[in-house]
Amino acid sequence: MTKEIKATSWVYVLVQNPGGDEQIIGQKDSENGIAFIPLFLDKDSAMQGLLNMAKEKGKKFEIQAIIYEDLSNYAARGGFILFVLDGQGRVVDKRSPQAGGV
Repeated sequence: MTKEIKATSWVYVLVQNPGGDEQIIGQKDSENGIAFIPLFLDKDSAMQGLLNMAKEKGKKFEIQAIIYEDLSNYAARGGFILFVLDGQGRVVDKRSPQAGGV
């Protein structure tokens, strides 16, 4: 169980092509057919968890903060589930995003 995440809470995600054609990085669990966006509750955990994520070679990446409600809307539009991860990359919570609300 994670601490409460409010609509206005800041969370951390991995962004590809920062400063240009930015894109929040999602991951796929091919075994279970799940597309998800990993998120972290603090920047230190995100920096540690970054090492365990699949990334496209040759691309620039950056950890960025985003308001949870904005991330939830983005995930809902893209058909992603939100996975809250700890610094070791373990899933500590799974959330179904809702467009237009949290």
